[in-house]
Amino acid sequence: MLISSNADTRGVDAFALSIIKMERQLRRLFTFSVFQYPCFSYSSVPELKNALAAEGRIFFKGFMKGFEAIHPKRIEELIGVDYTRLYPVLDVVTRYRNKIFHGQLTGEDLGRDDLLANVVNLKEWCRLLGQGARHYMNYEGFDDSFRKASNAALVSGFKLQMTGLNDYKQILRSLSR
Repeated sequence: MLISSNADTRGVDAFALSIIKMERQLRRLFTFSVFQYPCFSYSSVPELKNALAAEGRIFFKGFMKGFEAIHPKRIEELIGVDYTRLYPVLDVVTRYRNKIFHGQLTGEDLGRDDLLANVVNLKEWCRLLGQGARHYMNYEGFDDSFRKASNAALVSGFKLQMTGLNDYKQILRSLSR
């Protein structure tokens, strides 16, 4: 809707929403994974959310690191051959985001078309990651992450063991560095 609108700010608006969507998808893939551990139930959700909120310095690379610490599959495998083309874009858009979100200039004289080109790449990253994650664990990262997987055996392949909230908090601390 934003892209096809006539709003003067459609480039920056679509760019900002795309970044937020990409980061939220990675966070949800991570929190979905954590919630699969038998030590966590629906009654654990408030404390899991509080622990994550308390560790406020985890960004997309941290959530990728957390996902890959848990799973035998890497994000690269879920995305496939386009990973090598799209992953470097994430560093670029993060640099732009940090400047734009703080009202600063990027120093690269970005125009609407530049931002919209990045939106296309971000949408492609999210689509491919969602496809790969759905195929791997039947969850794409776009809806509620605090639910149990339809495949209860998923957790049996996890590389990392978790026995409770303290383990979760320890992992979160390692991701915010």
